[in-house]
Amino acid sequence: MIEVAQGRLCNLRGLLGLGMLIAMNLYACGAVRPNVLIILTDDQGWGDLGIHGNTNLSTPHLDSIAKQGASFLNYYVCQVCAPTRAEFLTGRYHPRTGVSGVSQGQERLNADETTLGNVFKAAGYATGAFGKWHNGTQSPLHPNDRGFDEYYGFTSGHWGHYFSPPLDHNGELVRGDGFIVDDLTNHAIEFIEANREQPFLCYVPLNTPHAPMMITDRFYERFSASLPSMRHRDPEREDLQMTRAALAMVENIDWNVGRLLKTLDRLSLANNTIVVYFSDNGPNSFRWNGGMKGKKGSIDEGGLRSPLFVRWPGKVQAGSEIEQIAAAIDLLPTLMDMADINQLLPKPIDGISLMPLLNDPNADPNANWVSRELFSIRRGQVSVRNQRFRFDAEGRLFDIGSDRGQRFDVSKKHPEVTLKMEELAEKYRDKMEAEFERNRDRPFDVGFRESTMLPARDGQEHGDVERSVKSPNNSFFTNWKSKDASITWYVDVACDADYEVLVRYTCAAGDEGVTVRLTAELHGESTRFTEASVVTVFDPPLYDKSKERVQKSHYFVKDFKSLSLGSVQLPEGECILRLSVDEIIGTKAIDVHSIQLVRKSIK
Repeated sequence: MIEVAQGRLCNLRGLLGLGMLIAMNLYACGAVRPNVLIILTDDQGWGDLGIHGNTNLSTPHLDSIAKQGASFLNYYVCQVCAPTRAEFLTGRYHPRTGVSGVSQGQERLNADETTLGNVFKAAGYATGAFGKWHNGTQSPLHPNDRGFDEYYGFTSGHWGHYFSPPLDHNGELVRGDGFIVDDLTNHAIEFIEANREQPFLCYVPLNTPHAPMMITDRFYERFSASLPSMRHRDPEREDLQMTRAALAMVENIDWNVGRLLKTLDRLSLANNTIVVYFSDNGPNSFRWNGGMKGKKGSIDEGGLRSPLFVRWPGKVQAGSEIEQIAAAIDLLPTLMDMADINQLLPKPIDGISLMPLLNDPNADPNANWVSRELFSIRRGQVSVRNQRFRFDAEGRLFDIGSDRGQRFDVSKKHPEVTLKMEELAEKYRDKMEAEFERNRDRPFDVGFRESTMLPARDGQEHGDVERSVKSPNNSFFTNWKSKDASITWYVDVACDADYEVLVRYTCAAGDEGVTVRLTAELHGESTRFTEASVVTVFDPPLYDKSKERVQKSHYFVKDFKSLSLGSVQLPEGECILRLSVDEIIGTKAIDVHSIQLVRKSIK
């Protein structure tokens, strides 16, 4: 856990402990608790499945989860990655949790939120997560601080390379082994094998088919020259190279899910393991998606509707299809219910347990079930879904039962419904905008563990410094040609201490000799700093992108070297950390991946 320090660091220990101590209301003595395996894919649309009618690809293992369990026909997530993950992990609409976007701090789940990992760990489960986290990097927001004993993957919104990239293993930087999805699955299998004798929660948030569209030849070959027979409803908008790569990546997912399911069979765990599969948003390109409107980023059906399959042999009826609307916010209470974990959560949740539907999928939809609305928000625009209709962000109403593609506005035919939905949308927007404002401009946490990494994603460039790519998530800082330029990070230091400063850099021949300084700016004054000169040239090539299957790629990744700038005392509280240089020796200063602060002694 987190080392004991002083002040707010000790207070935070109590705050995080709340999630672990909310209740220990476990099964009766001797009862066998079910294991839980959750598979979450990244940017895989509802249509990227054979069982949904897509003949462009084959997904027998994913399809088998639905055939052997329940399939939710109207299940909704958020339009982008981090908000869905926050809603799934907490059972709460994402604006309430601190999450408002996907990068530069907007993806962070507040430290006082209780997660699925907290709940199941408190109930005695071994907990592990393997893949893309995307809800915070620095402790106390790292997966290991959110109830997951074991973590292997990356915490950013996306990763720039998929073949043996740098990854995070329980907070330590390691090198991956082979294609990333295969590697993540290997670690998940090892976790299941190691915990076969006790109940486990295994969360596998795979990071494909999110870009970059990198995939092994084995899976890409059969798609490389194919013309998909099923196309997007507006085929002129479809990028066939993107479609081919996505199909190949989904077939790789299916193969790896098959490996997970076979592991459960081999260890005789299948009958006592709840398997959940869903995706985090709509497809990341215009491709076949059942004729729905919108893709990733949209709050129409095509951007929000996701598969949800739940398998539990002997407990969930095989092949059942559930019509009632459901959402990511429902998974936490549902899994707690299925595992008979009766905990009083410290914050109210927005989701409801889907167990009544799973117990009796053939029951009258109006019996023992509540009429409800589900809400989605994007940049102040709100979309509302009830069992029959979707009220979109432009104030139009669509009868989804007969018009899944949202082609015919029926607001004039149903004025009372339209008015009610509009009022609900306005109330939701007001509440969530207040939450967004409350969580705006939060600093990044430093010093809650011995080591804190501050990547370029979380920094701000000044002067002529540029990001290597437009998207901050997997970028580094480059083009530093002026001594007046700098890079800053807005931080909140947990405790007064000395911190060694390490900068991860590259430096071309002829540019060495530059002096790099890290300054702590307190109340507008730069009073504390440490510096060192760059002596060693380190200018490695960019990673090989030959397995990138689309022509226009904006992902650039390379290795970086660590340089110690010495130590600086940082007082408890908020400050600005500024990385600067005294002069430019050659063509430019260093490229910067991140800075790392290693706590040495507490004052």
